[in-house]
Amino acid sequence: MKLLVKDVRGAIPRCDLLALFACDGETGKPPRGVRVPRLAEAAFHGEFRETRLTDCVSGPAARLLQIGLGKRADVQRERLRRAAAIAVRKAEKVRAPRLVLRIAPELAEAAGGPEDAGQAVAEGVCMGSYALRRFKKKAKAPYLEEVVLQGPGPAFARGARKGEVLGRANAWVRELQDTPANLMRPRELVAEARALVRGRPRFALRVLDERAMERLGMGAIVSVARGAEEPAYLIHLAYRPRGRAHGKVCLVGKGLTFDAGGISLKPAAKMEEMKYDMSGAAAVLGVFRALTELDLPLEVHGLLAAAENLPDGRATKPGDLVRAMNGLSIEVINTDAEGRLVLADSLVYAETRLAPDVIVDLATLTGAVVTALGHELTGVMGTDAGLVDEIVAAGKDTGELCWPLPLLDQHRDHMKGSVGDLKNVNAGQGAGSSAGAAFLAHFVEKTPWAHLDIAGTAWGADERDYQGGSGGTGVGVRLLWRWLERRAEASPKPPRDGKRRAMKA
Repeated sequence: MKLLVKDVRGAIPRCDLLALFACDGETGKPPRGVRVPRLAEAAFHGEFRETRLTDCVSGPAARLLQIGLGKRADVQRERLRRAAAIAVRKAEKVRAPRLVLRIAPELAEAAGGPEDAGQAVAEGVCMGSYALRRFKKKAKAPYLEEVVLQGPGPAFARGARKGEVLGRANAWVRELQDTPANLMRPRELVAEARALVRGRPRFALRVLDERAMERLGMGAIVSVARGAEEPAYLIHLAYRPRGRAHGKVCLVGKGLTFDAGGISLKPAAKMEEMKYDMSGAAAVLGVFRALTELDLPLEVHGLLAAAENLPDGRATKPGDLVRAMNGLSIEVINTDAEGRLVLADSLVYAETRLAPDVIVDLATLTGAVVTALGHELTGVMGTDAGLVDEIVAAGKDTGELCWPLPLLDQHRDHMKGSVGDLKNVNAGQGAGSSAGAAFLAHFVEKTPWAHLDIAGTAWGADERDYQGGSGGTGVGVRLLWRWLERRAEASPKPPRDGKRRAMKA
């Protein structure tokens, strides 16, 4: 699908479908030159998500689609994003090759200004058009070939450009999540990372195989993959901005391309969905995909802890003792609590080898977070309250909502072992999501760190027009990007005479 941006003050291009937004109590009157039957205006009321499709009597558009945004006071980016997704889905349904979507200046202002409106609409268009087709023998090509966004001026166009990049990155991450596990193994995550950096001098990649990880003492991540024929990898991506970096951040993603639970085998029901246990790693890849087209004045590192968790005669057994990169010994009480093991070594590697200003990890870590927050909120915990607040604010901006959960000293104490230094579950003390974060906290000594438990929000979310239902959501890409933007804006610029160190991955 091709996406074009034009000024709303220009003429309406010829199209198969023209989409207009209107607020509650407004008729969604078509622009000059487009005529529809009078009843089409009178019968539309502008309620949120209300739609009316009408054949045009004359003008450049064959059909008119009116979409309601609700009360004008309630109009914000999320509503524009959803309305844009409704438009592209309707265009596909009615087999319209060309869609024109007009955003009036007053609506753009109500949603935060032209740039924010342009970004939201473009995100909605790209995410709303996502469909996994490539595995079907006779998959039909999409009918919608081109979308023209008409909005107010250059600021709208700038926002739309960013929204297109982030929307396409989100859709790409969803395809990674939805790909069957036999076709998205750790080696495929390595291949995707290699493809991203190829030919791009501001990117670097280092892939640590099991032998390299064992030499570094990363016994926790290696232990998870013992029962699988597919080897584990730690994939290290790095990005350097065009100018001087305003800081250094590290994003860490859990990349279990399939999780059967190991010896602590999961129930059979819905086990096929455990292909999405690599959603954290996919989100980090999505951020780096966006970085190939959009610049940020930050040095960004991404770590993808990629493995499979399967049972066989070599698999780690409940009660086994493994040792992490920082020397702490871990009693593996439950082999299905493997995500925290792969993240433990990754966090130590991030802090000791990269020395970033801040670390953020994403993981489909616990079912407990779904019990606590459902599928619409990501749980956030960490060692720095300001960092947690930054992420919550970014969630509000993007519609990828986050909620802070407690991380107490008692939670850390619950993770202490009897045979080893730690155990990987807290054995019946509840607060499962906080317990997972408390375990991870033992592997970050001094760097500000936040943990995002996306087990609920990465999969099975409510229908939101641009995502939802049984499939991946791509959560984390737009959230992290907004957080990185805000961090870059708030960071002091480095001195002009400062020397830039060579960046290695």
